[in-house]
Amino acid sequence: MMLTKAGEQLYPYVNDVLTSVERLNCFENDLTEYKGILRIGVGETLLCYKLSPVLQKFHDLAPNTRLFLRSMNCYDIRNELLDCILDLGIFYENVGGFGNNLTVASFGNYPMTLVASPEIKKEYSDFITPNQNIPIPFIINEPNCIFRQIFEQYLQRKSIRLDHTIELWSIPTIKNLVKSNVGISYLPTFAVKNELNNGELVALETELTDTHISGVCGYNSNK
Repeated sequence: MMLTKAGEQLYPYVNDVLTSVERLNCFENDLTEYKGILRIGVGETLLCYKLSPVLQKFHDLAPNTRLFLRSMNCYDIRNELLDCILDLGIFYENVGGFGNNLTVASFGNYPMTLVASPEIKKEYSDFITPNQNIPIPFIINEPNCIFRQIFEQYLQRKSIRLDHTIELWSIPTIKNLVKSNVGISYLPTFAVKNELNNGELVALETELTDTHISGVCGYNSNK
């Protein structure tokens, strides 16, 4: 038996298919051979308090992959995913929609806590009664911070006015200032869990008792 001319033309394609099937069978073993660059934008609190074990596991599976991590505002992460600048985004869903081109999966739903030092709480503990002037600063990220927007909308609804706002990017620095009696902050509970447990920070009551934020992982469906 001999191949026809059509068979000779088809043979390279069949060989490619069989090679691809073999690669699929070895897919799990090939993970450690992955190489290249992965650009990831991450919300600051998630990067500080949630991502370390995930990154460690990823490194174990694909040690030859180069990760470029950027601590970013959630709105900027969403926009850079849409523009195909980032490969992956890990952020909060409260950004007013994702557009049609993003594939997004939720990975956690987290409560929020208004925190202060024990000394500040003794003097200023009421953040529920409306129409107040409370002479302490609010220490938080820049204006597009999801947490800041939630709490400032609450203050506006209650007609509660704070002294001023201190804007910082670093969550550990924000917590240190709050522990030092400089002001109050509104953060995901997981970011202040240790300080609440050891008494360095205390929770202040608000009417935002059911407020949660959802963490999401997203990528552009066209990438």
